[in-house]
Amino acid sequence: MIRSGHTDTFARDNLPPQDQWPEFLFTLPELQYPDRLNCVTEFVDKWVTSGQGDRTAIVSPNETLTYAQLAERINRIANVLTRDLGFVPGNRVLLRSANNPTMIAAYLAVMKAGGVTVATMPLLRAKELSYTVKKAKIKLALCDRKLGDEMEKTKALAPELERAVYWGEGGELEALMNKPGYENFTACDTAIDDVCLIAFTSGTTGEPKGTMHFHRDMLAPCDSYGKYVLQASPDDRFIGSAPLAFTFGLGGHVLFPFRIGATTIQLEKLTPDELLPAIEKYKATVVFTAPTAYRAVTPHVGKHDISSLRKCVSAGEALPKATFEAWKKATGITILDGIGGTEMMHIFIGSPEGQVRGGSTGQPVPGYVAKVVDDNYNEVPRGTIGRLAVKGPTGCRYLDDPRQTKYVQHGWNFPGDTYVQDADGYFWYQARSDDMIISSGYNIAGPEVEEVLLAHPAVAECGVVGAPDPERGHIVKAYIVLRAGHSGDAALTKTLQDYVKNTVAPYKYPRAIEYVASLPRTQTGKLQRFELRKIAEADAEKMAS
Repeated sequence: MIRSGHTDTFARDNLPPQDQWPEFLFTLPELQYPDRLNCVTEFVDKWVTSGQGDRTAIVSPNETLTYAQLAERINRIANVLTRDLGFVPGNRVLLRSANNPTMIAAYLAVMKAGGVTVATMPLLRAKELSYTVKKAKIKLALCDRKLGDEMEKTKALAPELERAVYWGEGGELEALMNKPGYENFTACDTAIDDVCLIAFTSGTTGEPKGTMHFHRDMLAPCDSYGKYVLQASPDDRFIGSAPLAFTFGLGGHVLFPFRIGATTIQLEKLTPDELLPAIEKYKATVVFTAPTAYRAVTPHVGKHDISSLRKCVSAGEALPKATFEAWKKATGITILDGIGGTEMMHIFIGSPEGQVRGGSTGQPVPGYVAKVVDDNYNEVPRGTIGRLAVKGPTGCRYLDDPRQTKYVQHGWNFPGDTYVQDADGYFWYQARSDDMIISSGYNIAGPEVEEVLLAHPAVAECGVVGAPDPERGHIVKAYIVLRAGHSGDAALTKTLQDYVKNTVAPYKYPRAIEYVASLPRTQTGKLQRFELRKIAEADAEKMAS
C-alpha cells in the first residue's frame, strides 16, 4: 500500500489481510489515479480553482450554496476539527443528521482533513449508534441539534465517544466555524488508498458490518457508472430519497453531481408522498430512489408537473418489471435499474438508457466484470441459475469482521445474489441467495412470486419467504399489505393464489398468505426477509406444538 497520510493508523491497521481482499481492476483510463490524492479536491475544490466556483452546488429549503460557498463551509469545519477539537488525520468522526447542506459539508470536511467519515441514519437509536461507536473506536461526533437526544444517550452507552459537537439552533459548531482565518484549509496529503469512509451495512441479514472505502473509491463509481451509464450533465439537478449515510444516497446526492459540477437538492424529509411535489418545485432532472417509491408515486404522476425530469435511477432492491413498465407508461422515462451494495460502494451492474431491458438488471458497468457461478466457483452456462460474482475498481473490505471471507472468495466479490445471465450478457435477478425457497425439490425465487403479487390491484406491498413444512420441507408463504378497500379474507386468498398459478409455474404459488399492516424494513427501505423468515419459523413451531 502507498504511504498513508494518517497519523491515527486505526483504519489501515484494521483492514482485512490483503490475501482476503478481492482482486481490483483499473481497466479504464479514467480509473488511473495518482498515488496521492484527497478526493474532496476533485469533488469541490477544483470547481473553485478553475473559476467555476459560482456554479450552484446545493439547493435546500433554507439556503442555496455555490461551490465556492460550500468549499468555505468545508474548510471552516475542517479547521474546527484540527484546531479546536483535537482531531488528527485518521480519526473517525461520527455524523448524525438528516440530509442537509451542513451534513454534506461535514461529510467532506472530515475527509479533507484526512479523517474517516462514519455517517449514520437519522432514525437510529442510541443502542445502534453505540455499536457503531464501539466498532469504529470513535471519539468525536458532529450532530444536528435536532437529533441530540439519542446522541447524548449514546455517550452514556459508549464511553469511547468523548465529545459530541452540535450544529443548528445556535450550536457550538457554528460558533467555532465563525472564527477569523478559518475560511481556508489545505487538504490533507492523503494516499489514494487511505480509508476515508466507513459505511455500515443496513442490516438486512443481521448485525451491521463496517465497509471500508478509500479516497479512490469515492471517485471510481463516478468515473465508471456515472460516466458510462448515468451520463448526467453539469446542468442537471439531482434529487433522491436515500439518506446520505447510505452509499446509494451518497452517490446520488453528492458524488455523481459534484464530480461533474452539477447541483444537488437537499430535503430533510422526502417520503414517496413528497417526491413528486419536490421534483416539480425544484425542477429536478435526475432522481435516485427505491422501487417501492416508484411504485407508490406512479398513480399520482398526472397530478404534478414533472416535465423537468429526464433520468430515473433505481437500486436498493430488485425493480419489478411491473413497476418498470407502469413508470414508463406514466412518464415516458426508462428507469435505470442497477445492483450495487455498501461493500461495492455503488452500482456495478446496470445499463445506460438505450440498452435497458425491462426486468433485467442490465450488463456490467464499464470497469467491472461479473459472472454467474456454481457452488464450486465454476461459471455456469448462460441461462442457468447460480451465484453472482463480481470484481472491479471497488470491492469489499470489512472492518475487523470474519465475514470478509464469506463475501470475498477466490478474488471475487459475492454479494449474495442469485442470478441468470442470458445469451446477450444481460443479468436477470432471481433472489438473494438465502431467499431461494426449496419446496418439494423445486427451487423457487421469493422475489419472483412477490413481483407477480405486486401486479395484482389488491396488493400494496408483499414479502415472500419459505415457511417450514413437515411434508414439503418449506412452502411459499406471502406476507401481504393490502390496498385500501380490500379485505384479507379467504376469498381474496384464493383469488391471489389462482392469480399466481395463472401467471407463473403453479408450483410457485403461495400455499400460505398472511395479511399484515406493514412489512419489516431497514432504515433505507429494504425489505428484511430474514425477519419474515423468523416469524414464519416461529409460527411453524407453534403449530407443531
